[in-house]
Formats: sequence, structure tokens, C-alpha cells
Amino acid sequence: MTRLLPATLTGRLIVTIVALVALVGVGASALTAMTMQSHLTDRLDSQLHDSLDRSTREFDLLPDGPRPPSGEPLPVAVGQGEGTLTAVFLGSTRRGDVIGDGEQTTLPSAVLDTLADVPTDDTVRTVDLGRLGSYRVLAVQNADGLIVVGGLPTDEVDETIQNLLIWEVVLTLAGVVVAAATGRVLVRRQLRPLRDVAATAHEVASMPLSSGAVEHTPRVPVELTDRATEVGRVGDALNVMLDHVESSLEARHESEQQVRQFVADASHELRTPLSTIAGYTELVHRSGEDPEVVRQALAKIETESSRMSALVNDLLLLARLDSGRPLEKSTVDLTQILLEAVSDRQVVDPERRWNLQLPDDAVEIPGDAGRLHQAVTNLLTNASRHTPEGTTVSASLRTTAVGATVTVRDDGPGLEPELVPHVFDRFTRGDSSRTRASGGAGLGTSLVKAIVEAHGGQVAVRSRPGDTAFTLSFPA
Repeated sequence: MTRLLPATLTGRLIVTIVALVALVGVGASALTAMTMQSHLTDRLDSQLHDSLDRSTREFDLLPDGPRPPSGEPLPVAVGQGEGTLTAVFLGSTRRGDVIGDGEQTTLPSAVLDTLADVPTDDTVRTVDLGRLGSYRVLAVQNADGLIVVGGLPTDEVDETIQNLLIWEVVLTLAGVVVAAATGRVLVRRQLRPLRDVAATAHEVASMPLSSGAVEHTPRVPVELTDRATEVGRVGDALNVMLDHVESSLEARHESEQQVRQFVADASHELRTPLSTIAGYTELVHRSGEDPEVVRQALAKIETESSRMSALVNDLLLLARLDSGRPLEKSTVDLTQILLEAVSDRQVVDPERRWNLQLPDDAVEIPGDAGRLHQAVTNLLTNASRHTPEGTTVSASLRTTAVGATVTVRDDGPGLEPELVPHVFDRFTRGDSSRTRASGGAGLGTSLVKAIVEAHGGQVAVRSRPGDTAFTLSFPA
């Protein structure tokens, strides 16, 4: 398909400018020509009225009254100009002369026939008189029935209008050429910032962004991001997009690093029980039929298998939550969950003081009862593992304007400050100075975060020596 307009914005703007200049030039020329023609025609008609008045006065002064003479030229009034024609008609008598080269010439019959058809309604008309050319004519009739037709040539008017049109065409063409040249310079200068913006986009496109850490991407200069201009809005939008792309790439790289670290940590956590199982299996083979050694080895293998199964189950649950698979949804009584979880910990861990604060009425939310119980239990278990004996652990439930909040607080030594931002990361363990020896894999709090967020809630932690609080917020 043939292009009617140039492909580039510069070319289209230049074509538009040239077209507008040409349109304005043509319109102005046409208006000027029509105005000039109307003015010159009105002046010619005024001259025609004066010429006809002089001619009719000559006929009124004839000795025999207002009758056309025969056999001799018509009387010529004083002041008649070159090209003036006069024709008279009375009954079957008709005569007409035209002034040319200083003398009168009789009008041909064909011209008289044309003039005879001119109405006597005091209206000036343009008629074509053949070889004589175009004339403005006016016919009058007196009381005796004498018709006098006067005419003046339009040659001067036509020539003036023709010369005017020629000059207007020349000036319009010159204006188009100047507009094209000037428009090209101005448009290219005005679009130079847009080319700079495009150069920035091309520079970013040439960067390797598919993998690895991404260095700082180029930005559109500040002077090209003024939102008061069109180019500035484009530059500002590109910078906003580049900010988003850069943050997304950083998040992707961080996610890749987390996946690598997750795989490495998971492999390490699984390798330990597998190595233990393999060692005790070899011990059984070497011990022969010693029942005590076999019993101890099987007990240790069972323990490590349970630990490995729990770790695998936690990893599978995290993977399921990460993939966005929906949990079971039913009406869950948070009051009952906290009551059961704290009662269980009191039996399992009597070395700590356990407090429970519940509202008077049951607090219910939609969710998965088993997973919510697991989240609360994980927080209580962490409090047991990472605080010394005699620590007071409090679990409370309260309602808010937008839902419910569960808080697990202890008065232990608290988290290390550098650990607080990463406490919900996977395979994160507390500092040994705060904890007892434990076989945790560091997935407890990350599971809590994943479960709560799967229910549309949020988790938060606040810690200082003597006061550590984990808060779970659920929507109603």
C-alpha cells in the first residue's frame, strides 16, 4: 500500500506545515482576488453609468429630438474613453459605434444583436462581444421608446486580476518553499529532545538484562522530563518505567538468590538426617546381631526420618502457598485455636509461665483451621525454644475495626537487632546466645508468614530485651 504521508514524525510535521501555509496562501489569494475584482468591477460600473449619462444627454440635444441619426456616426459625448461603445435602438432602427484608436467604428450586426437582448432594468451585466472581448453593459429606455446601450471593456480589470493572481501564485509558492525549509530546521530542533529520549531507550535495550545482577540503568536527563511539555512527559514516563523495570529486575535477582540459597539450605538440612541414617545403617551392618546396637540405631533412624519428613512437609507447604493454591475455607474460631495451642504448650513445656488473654465473645474468621493452628503453634514453639526457663509467654486475641489480631509476647532476651528484618526469611535461626539447643530448620516463622498472608493478613515483629512480640493481623 502506497504511503500518502512520510513515515517519520518530522516528515509529517513538515508536510502539515507546508499544507497549512499553502492552504492559507491559496485562501488569502482567492479572497484578495475576489475583493479586488469586486472593487474594480464596481468602479468600472460607476464609470459606465457616467458614460451612459453623457451619451443620453447628447441624444436629448439633437435638433430633431431624441432620435438616432441615420447614415452618419453617432454623436460622441465629451469625455468618453477608449473602448467605449454606444448603441441605440428605436423600432427597426439600430445603430452602434465603438471608440478605438481615437476614432469611431461601427458595430457589427452580430454585436448589435447581442446588445439588443440586454434588458432595460438598470442592471449592469457582463457580455461577451466576440472579437471586441468582454464588456460591462447597461441599457436604458426613455419615454419615447428610445433604447440606449452603453458599454465599457473589462480588459483592464481582467488584466489587473490576472497579474494579481500570477503574483499571488508566485508568492504562495515562495512561502511554501520557505515554510518547508524553515519548518524542517525548526521541527528537527524541537524534536531533538525526543531523539535523546529514544537514544536512552535504545541504550537500555542494549543492556544484558536477562540474568544476573543489573547495574544502574541509564535515565533520561532531568531537563528532558519537564511534565509541562509533551517530550518531557514522554521522558518522565520512560524514567518511571525504567525505575519499575530496575526494581523488578532487582527483585528478580533477589528472588533468584533466595531460590539458590533456599535450595542450598534445604539440601544441607536434608543431607544431615540422610547422613545420620546412612551412618546408623552401616553401624547395624557392622554390629552383626547385637540387639542393643540395632535398637539404638533403629531409634536414631526413626528420629532422623521423622525430622526429615517434617522438613519435607514444611517445604511442600511453603511451595504450595507460594504457588497461590487456595487453602480450605471455613468459619474458624480463633478463640478455640489459641486456647488449645496454649494448653498444649503448658503440658509440653511446664518450665515456662504461659498466659492467655481472650475476649468475652468468640472471634471467628474465614480460613483453614489446621493451618491457623499450625501458625499459632509455631510462634509458641519458637518462644519455648529461644527463651530461657522461667520466661513468661503471653498469647492474646483482640478484635479491631477491620478484623482480629493475635499477639504472642515473651519477656526473654529478645532478637538480635540484625536478625529482626530477616526473622520471617526461610532457614533463619536465632542467635545461639538467645536460644537453647534445638533441631529447628528455620522454617517456623516463614511458615507463619506464608499462612497468614494466604489468609489475606499481615505479620509483624517487635523486639527488644525483655519484650519480644509477634503480631498476626487477620481481616474480618
